[in-house]
Amino acid sequence: MSEPVRWRVTVDGVPRDVPEGGTVLEALRRLGHEVPTLCHDDRLRPHSVCAMCIVEVDGRAHPTAPSCGTPLADGMVIRTRSPLIDADRRAALEMLARRMPPETLQSPEEHPFARYLRERSLEDELRGKEDPALVDASHPYIRVDMSRCIHCLRCVRICDDLQGQFVWKVDDRGDQVVIRPDSGTTLLRSSCVSCGACVSSCPTGALEDKTLLEHGPATESARTTCPYCGVGCELDVRTREGRIVQILPPLDAPVNKGHLCVKGRYAFEFVESADRLTTPLIREPAGLRRASWAEAITFIARRLRAIVDQHGPDAVAVLGSARATNEDNYVAQKFARVVIGTNNVDCCGRVCHAPSAYALQKMLGAGAATSSFDDIELARTMLVFGANVTENHPVVGARIRQHALGGAGLIVVDPRRLEIARVPGALHLRVRPGTDVALLNAMACVVVEEGLVDRAFLRERVEGWDSFERFVLGFRPEETIAVTGVPPELVREAARRYACDKPSIGFHGLGLTEHVQGSEGVMALVNLALLTGNVGAPGTGVNPLRGQNNVQGSAHMGCDPSSLTGGARIEEAAARFERVWGAPVPRRRGRRLLSMMRAARDGEVRALWAMGYDVALTDPQMAETRHSLESLELLVAQDIFPCVTARELAHVVLPSACAFEKDGTFMNAERRVQRVRKILEPPGDARPDWDALCQVARAMGHAEGFAFATAEQIWDEVREVWPGARGMSYERLEERGLQWPCPDERHPGTGLLHAGSFASGVKARLRCIEYTPTPEQTSAEFPFVLGTGRSLYQFNAGTMTHRTRNEVLRSGDRLDISPDDAAKLGIVEGQRVHVESRYGRTMLPAHLDDAVDAGQLFATFSDPATAVNALTGPYLDPHTETPEYKVTAVRIEGVQG
Repeated sequence: MSEPVRWRVTVDGVPRDVPEGGTVLEALRRLGHEVPTLCHDDRLRPHSVCAMCIVEVDGRAHPTAPSCGTPLADGMVIRTRSPLIDADRRAALEMLARRMPPETLQSPEEHPFARYLRERSLEDELRGKEDPALVDASHPYIRVDMSRCIHCLRCVRICDDLQGQFVWKVDDRGDQVVIRPDSGTTLLRSSCVSCGACVSSCPTGALEDKTLLEHGPATESARTTCPYCGVGCELDVRTREGRIVQILPPLDAPVNKGHLCVKGRYAFEFVESADRLTTPLIREPAGLRRASWAEAITFIARRLRAIVDQHGPDAVAVLGSARATNEDNYVAQKFARVVIGTNNVDCCGRVCHAPSAYALQKMLGAGAATSSFDDIELARTMLVFGANVTENHPVVGARIRQHALGGAGLIVVDPRRLEIARVPGALHLRVRPGTDVALLNAMACVVVEEGLVDRAFLRERVEGWDSFERFVLGFRPEETIAVTGVPPELVREAARRYACDKPSIGFHGLGLTEHVQGSEGVMALVNLALLTGNVGAPGTGVNPLRGQNNVQGSAHMGCDPSSLTGGARIEEAAARFERVWGAPVPRRRGRRLLSMMRAARDGEVRALWAMGYDVALTDPQMAETRHSLESLELLVAQDIFPCVTARELAHVVLPSACAFEKDGTFMNAERRVQRVRKILEPPGDARPDWDALCQVARAMGHAEGFAFATAEQIWDEVREVWPGARGMSYERLEERGLQWPCPDERHPGTGLLHAGSFASGVKARLRCIEYTPTPEQTSAEFPFVLGTGRSLYQFNAGTMTHRTRNEVLRSGDRLDISPDDAAKLGIVEGQRVHVESRYGRTMLPAHLDDAVDAGQLFATFSDPATAVNALTGPYLDPHTETPEYKVTAVRIEGVQG
């Protein structure tokens, strides 16, 4: 690789070498010069209006130039200090200060504007007055005081250009300029999504985080990874006296690149919730009572030993957690296999993206995303299939939206008219729930029928063409419309864009996987990528957007009944693990999650250890699940809160340290392993999940294999058994995350899979996938199709978000219904509605939403009080046993009075 070109510039009389390109400001900062700025933000294009970053450049007609907007050139002679520069900067500050109130200096955080005033002794120049009419305290997280606004427009520009929400508007009334939210009233009533980008950019304190105003400025900071969705944003966590007072987005984070969503930025106060679990609990006839760790460990060990002795090791099952670290999950599956002697180990990946892992493994040889988030900006066309990206994966959703607003093609496939489908120029295919395979086959038919196949890619890297060609021509869009409801012209246009305007990248979510044909839906998506050569090259790929922070990692650590750490098949890798573990690996087939529930009901599984997983609330068919859990002789629940499973059913409850209270790693949706760092002390006697498992293992006679003292020791053993992680030491991960495979410490990590050949071999095989209708069908008695999912403000089961101010932004679950259907049924906004399926019944407030098509309904499932999963049915993907959450036939009736 050739050396990067460097330019020679002279700064304040000193010759210096800098990389070519960029702006003068960027070069000066690389050289260690602190240049004042007010209107500039590194995340935005230069604006050049504040006159603070001016420098002198020899040879220019004008004596000064804004360094933020001046391109660097080889041989430049630059001065950052001079009487003229100092005078101009001072004059600019004085002019701004005259209309600003003295309270500007009273912010708990020293903003750049206040610092510059103090440095130049200009505090007395603040002569304005705070205007109560310009103060807005309506938002739960953000205080607005536009008396302190200097009209730099950073809030407007960062909302437009980073988040793409366009909330802030410039209200120009003659010589009076005021920046207001698009509601025309308060920020709370606006289209704001509470990402905090405007607050992090504001240089004066016109926009401030309320937590700082309440608790005072931070005294320490540390970097960690977000505990919410699978995007894997890095966080700069600011603390004071042992509590979090603010979270900011690191500008150099490779995933989020200086951006966060409302959950990562603000929803951290759950750590201080009064109902945190702080001590072990043991259930007695009168209820749960407090216990010591020693008593709880002894109780669990004795009960497990008795069950194994009497019924065999397969009478015990273990569930890992998508919210726990890789280290926690590794120890959980090792505990199941070494201490108990069973492959009955799974995680909640089973009920979401197991079809993605299965399909990608079967077809390409690796059950994970083929690309990186950075491939978004390299793509010319983006396909978003069954994923509400702006709500469930907001930072990636913002990147997709911004790339589309910049001119890239966008195809959205979803039954609902999601926010991402409303982006100007987006092509929206409003597919009927459960018919994804038919639609994808129809798109593939267009590619074949119209000669849009990438022949070179097909010849070199694909097999099975002849049989696939004959098969797929039976799915002409003019015929599949009867099944999918998507007009043929839209199907053809989508196929043409995806095949012709390359590179094309695909992202899919649970709208594709949580069906009886979930695995086959992902396979059909892979077929489309193979036909068009849209895999294995920059800007291409098939990428599942994972829901929870470590759902990719929990399964990959071996919390899966048929694979060990690193996704290795048991029959192929058991000997390698036995050498490291010094113990046999069971070869008997393990049970998957839903099979565990059936076996518990039937008395075949008698003990279950559930780590960070509210099984009773989130699994389908709540009544059946509860019956299964009640049948157990021993149910151990490890969690940070008394969730439904812990509070109502567990025999032993163990208090866990949350993600801000322990060390370890998470793995995000693009295969990136990143550090999780202990920032706070856990409350009471709460401990990392792995610690409790190790204590029970030692009590059951396995001290040697479970003598870990730190998370790093566990990770080093992970690196021993998983060749693809050997290059990922904690030392390297301290610097930044790495994407697997990363086989040695010189390897940079792998951003793009399948670049020369597939993990399964040189060629991948096309698969002929018939469309099979779901058994769950509507009828005269149950005429509506209900789908369930998440929302922006409430995360999954609401365990964390319900204990934050996100409750002000959205509390509880609701039933989204089309205005037309609501009118026919006489249902009005906010009215309570009975919802009944063939399997259960609940009641929800109605929300009229034109995003929902007639005949369809949507509900979130975060609130135990509404228990939406009481409605879901028994149908599963036959390949993975993933439940069909997205199709349930229901009837609804408005509650009167």
